Amino acid sequence: MKQIFSLLIAFYITANLFSQNITNICPPNWWVEMKDSYLQLMIHGDNISAYDIKTNYPGVKITSATKVENKNYVFVDLVIEPNTKPGKINLEFTLNKKSFTQQYELKQREKRIIPYGLNSSDFIYLIMPDRFSNGDMANDSISGMKEKYYGRENLTARHGGDLQGIINHLDYLKDLGVTAVWCTPLLENDQAEWSYHGYAATDHYKIDARFGSNDLYKKYADESHKRNLKVIMDIVPNHCGSQNWMILDLPMQDWVHQWDTYTKTNYRTPALVDNYASNYDKILMTDGWFDKHMPDLNQQNEFVANYLTQNYIWWIEFAHIDGFRIDTYTYNDLQFMIDAQKRIFNEYPDFGMFAETWVDGIGVQSYFKGDNNLNTNYNSLMPGLTDFELLWSINNMVEKPFGWTDGVGNIYLKLAQDYLYGDANKNVVFLGNHDLSRFYSVCGEDFNKMKMATTFILTTRGIPQWYYGDEILMKNFTNPDGRVREDFPGGWPGDAVNKFDANNLEGKEKDFFHHVKILANYRKTSLPITQGNLMQFVPFDGVYVYFRYTDTQCVMIVMNSNNKEIQLDTKNYAERMSGFSKAKNILTNEQFNSLTTIKISAMSADVYELIK
Repeated sequence: MKQIFSLLIAFYITANLFSQNITNICPPNWWVEMKDSYLQLMIHGDNISAYDIKTNYPGVKITSATKVENKNYVFVDLVIEPNTKPGKINLEFTLNKKSFTQQYELKQREKRIIPYGLNSSDFIYLIMPDRFSNGDMANDSISGMKEKYYGRENLTARHGGDLQGIINHLDYLKDLGVTAVWCTPLLENDQAEWSYHGYAATDHYKIDARFGSNDLYKKYADESHKRNLKVIMDIVPNHCGSQNWMILDLPMQDWVHQWDTYTKTNYRTPALVDNYASNYDKILMTDGWFDKHMPDLNQQNEFVANYLTQNYIWWIEFAHIDGFRIDTYTYNDLQFMIDAQKRIFNEYPDFGMFAETWVDGIGVQSYFKGDNNLNTNYNSLMPGLTDFELLWSINNMVEKPFGWTDGVGNIYLKLAQDYLYGDANKNVVFLGNHDLSRFYSVCGEDFNKMKMATTFILTTRGIPQWYYGDEILMKNFTNPDGRVREDFPGGWPGDAVNKFDANNLEGKEKDFFHHVKILANYRKTSLPITQGNLMQFVPFDGVYVYFRYTDTQCVMIVMNSNNKEIQLDTKNYAERMSGFSKAKNILTNEQFNSLTTIKISAMSADVYELIK
């Protein structure tokens, strides 16, 4: 009996050692009842490609197992039939009559609380998690990770902000008027330095432990949805971190773009649309590395393309997120992006997406908008873009006096070219983000200009996006980037003042916070602004007037970029004002019983709800 027991122990140990050959399976699990029955597992482990693989789970078939250059990888293609039940699949690995079993779980899909997607009724709040709020001091430094917690005085190091800190302030965001939250990437970035920004993933299926865990991310999404706040995930298809486990043990040499020596992208998006561009410049744009610690993924490799696409679908299904912000969109293989979007939209038809298009030139930017009106034979399918072109116009407005193409005249000119996009209502309009100087500094800390620009992005077409802390007039320029990524005051225990509490705001801070809050909450219920049309009138003498309207409702916005008060004669706007005799100023709550003339303060913008 003792001998039999010893043999059983020996067998268990042997089987367990074999099972330890597998270090990663991606995706880590999947779901039944997906519309696409296809699933590809990337299995990583010591000499794993030498094993034969089979399973006898009802409804699941292995159609192929592909060996690649690196014997530590095998790519297993599965078909999951429509009526397959959830459960744990036994994947049986056999080599030279020795075998082990690895379980793989198929889960039941969960019903969503709220519909996914983004539209022009949303107001997006951008958070850099490491710099927003520290809700769990215990995860500031994690044993075994390459970068430690060095303290908040270091602009390039981890400061300790995390998911729990964001959860703790979801009510603050809701009260401000926010409807969607975009966090810069939360995936593990186990790099030796500069890991706080999140754009160099070392594990695509794992939330960085210094932010929390996958389960906490799911809780964050659930708590957001309870408050009718949508969750936007920042995804980075173009590159990953140099310490990513796949980079340290490449599945194949062309998993990343290879060069004889380190070669950086030229950052020249226009090369992709230029009729006169050289192939060299085009290739350098898309295949060059973004930085030395960010290897450029080769999305023309079918295994890379499938790995990334399944990863995005996995996160949507796991956390019930509502949208993606796609980093460095124009640097990706554009056909891959189309194919990935098709697969995502197949599972989630109304899923929200917008792409980072940090470019100059409206023709260049509109090229990447799906269903545009350009004659290029290219359709990105992308619903919305980060509208940098409109941002450059807003900067022009606060930096230059009114002219034919300057000041508010530049905004008019840029919006007049919206026909290039097709539908620009899902373009994201903004004053700043984590890569740009704080707008309060851009406008020279001119309080009136700050309010005017804010009024514009919250009332024009598109989806407005806000950068954390701008509502309390945080400031600074991007030299270095860390200066515009400072900690939100009150987000850390022991902070001298808590500015999450509006009672602690003073002077201009308090005034501006309420300005944002009034407009953000008003637009939630204003059909003309969130669902209506836009009509703009040619600016004159520094005055720009536009309307948001439906068949029965109308909102009038008047921007006075002059340093003097004006009396505006409204007769030129009869086309939109006809039938309305009264108005209410949304910002001041003042009622007007006559609309013949409107008095507008110097350097300001007023919002009038017209009344019949």
